[in-house]
Amino acid sequence: MSRIITVGAAQLGPVQLSHSRTDVVARLMALMNQAADRGCDLVVFPELALTTFFPRWFLDDISEADHFYETEMPSPAVQSLFQCAKDRSIGFSLGYAELTTDGHRFNTQVLVDKTGSVVGKYRKVHIPGHASNEPGRPFQHLERYYFEPSDEGFGVWHAFDAKVGMMICNDRRWPETYREMGLQGVEMILCGYNTPIHYVPDPSQDILQGFHNALVMQAGAYQNGTWVVGVAKGGVEEGVDSLAQSAIIAPSGQIVAQTLTTDDELIVASCDLDWCKRYKETLFDFDKYRRPELYKRHVEQRGVKWDGNPTVRP
Repeated sequence: MSRIITVGAAQLGPVQLSHSRTDVVARLMALMNQAADRGCDLVVFPELALTTFFPRWFLDDISEADHFYETEMPSPAVQSLFQCAKDRSIGFSLGYAELTTDGHRFNTQVLVDKTGSVVGKYRKVHIPGHASNEPGRPFQHLERYYFEPSDEGFGVWHAFDAKVGMMICNDRRWPETYREMGLQGVEMILCGYNTPIHYVPDPSQDILQGFHNALVMQAGAYQNGTWVVGVAKGGVEEGVDSLAQSAIIAPSGQIVAQTLTTDDELIVASCDLDWCKRYKETLFDFDKYRRPELYKRHVEQRGVKWDGNPTVRP
C-alpha cells in the first residue's frame, strides 16, 4: 500500500513594512484553510513569512530590529495559526526570525503536526549576503548581520508517516544540504525562500534566477531520491522584486506543480513516498555505490585549494 502525503505549497505575495503580523497571519490562515479544503496533510509556508524581508535595511543598533523576531514559537501573534492547524487537522511548516533568550539570532523554520505541536526546528546553515553596511547597493542583503549560521546541521524527523527534513533559501543551492539529509533516508524536504531577482554582485545572473532555483532543487531531489517542496515569498516587496515560482518536485527531479503568479497562491500535489525507493534502491543506492573514503576534501577543506597535478600511477 502506497504512503501518500498530500502537500500544499503556500506561496506568499509581498509582505510590506506596513503589514502587521495580524495581517500576515490572516493570509496564512486563509491559505491553510484552502489547503485543508483540498485534503492536504501538510502545508508549507515561506522563509521569514511573518514579516517583510528586513535584512534589506541596515540599522546601526541591531536591537532596533528586535520586533522582527519571535522570542517563542508559537508566539502570541501566531497562536491562531496553530489553533487553526489543530482544528483543521493539518500540519504546517513556517519560516520566521528567531531571537533566543540568550541573545542569539537565527533564521528558523519549524515543522508542526496535525495536533498543532512542534515536532522539529531547523536553523539556517548557509547564510548568504554580507555583514556590514554597503551604502552603494540599491538594497542591502544583510543576512550575515542579522543572523548567525546554525551549527546544528540538517535533521530529519519522522512526521506524517515520512522522514521529513527542512532547509531555508540559500541552503537549497548547496548539494551538501540534500546529501546530509539523503544519508538519513529523507523522503521530503521542505524549503522556504526569499530570493531577490536582482543579484547585486553579478547582475548577469538576474535572468537566470528562476532557472537556478529549479535547477538546484530538481537536482537535489533526483540525486537523493526525495520529494522537495520549495515555497517563495515573491513579488515586489518594498520596491525589491523577488522570485516566485514555488514548486513541488518529485524524486525523479520532475516538477509536478508550480505557481503561476507572484501573489498568495496555493499549489497541491499528492506525493507518493514509495516513489523515493525507485531512486534510493537503484541509481542512488548509497550503500552500494558511494565511495566516502575518496571524498575527504568534501569535509576537511573549506575553500578551493589545488595541490598540483595528481600522481600518475604506473
